[in-house]
Amino acid sequence: MASRASFVGAALAVALAFAPGANATEKIPAAPTRTEAWIASIVYPTVARARPGGGAVVMQVGTRARWNGGPVGLLVLGTEQDRHGRVWLKVRLPIRPNGSSGWILSDYVKLRSTGYRIEVSVAQRLVRLLYRGRMLRRYHVVVGRPYWPTPHGLFAVSERVAQPDPDGFLGPWALHLTAFSPTLLDFGGGPGQVALHGRGAESLSDPLGSARSHGCIRIPNDGIRLLARVAREGTPVEIVP
Repeated sequence: MASRASFVGAALAVALAFAPGANATEKIPAAPTRTEAWIASIVYPTVARARPGGGAVVMQVGTRARWNGGPVGLLVLGTEQDRHGRVWLKVRLPIRPNGSSGWILSDYVKLRSTGYRIEVSVAQRLVRLLYRGRMLRRYHVVVGRPYWPTPHGLFAVSERVAQPDPDGFLGPWALHLTAFSPTLLDFGGGPGQVALHGRGAESLSDPLGSARSHGCIRIPNDGIRLLARVAREGTPVEIVP
C-alpha cells in the first residue's frame, strides 16, 4: 500500500495538472534553488492569506503592478494542499516587513519555471546573473551606505520599470524588488522599496564598488538592460552580506 506521503504527492500533481493556467506536463512547484524557481503569474484578482486554506488576508493581489501597470509575478516558496484538495502556493510578497509571504490559490495563477537567478554580495559589491546555476555575467555595483544599508535575504523582482530618461539618475531601467529599506520609510517618491537600477547623471559620481546608495543596487547600464530582458517579475534575487 502506498504511503500517505506518496498519496498526497500524487494527488497534488493531479490537482496542479488540471488547475487553470497549468498543463499536464508541469512539475510540482518547489522552493527556489540556484538552478530553478517557480513564478506564479496572477491572472485573476485574489488575496494572499496567512495560511493555506484560509486565515487572515495578508495582501490584496491584483493583475496589474503599481508603477508600470504590467504583469504581477510572485516567487513561489512552496506548495501545500488543503483538506478540500485545493492547491495553495506560498509566495513572496512585495510588502513590509522584509521576507513577508502569503498563500494564494493556484486557481488564480499561471505557473511557469525560470532558470534565471540574481545574486548580490554586499561585501564584495558584486551582482551575479545565473542561469541554471551557471554564472552568465558579473558586475561591480554600488550598494547602500552603512546607515542606509542594502537589506539581506531572499527577495524577487517585483516590477521592471523603464525610465523616462535613460540618461538620468536611475539609468534606463529600475527593477523594483520585494525588498524594503530597514532605515528609510520613503525615498524617491516610493515606500522605501529597494531596486536594482542603472546609473546616470549625478549617480555616476559614485564609483562602482563603493557603498554610496540609499540601499538600492546601482549596476552598469549594459547590465541593467540585460536583467530587464531576462529577469521577469518573480525572478529570485538573493542578497547576502
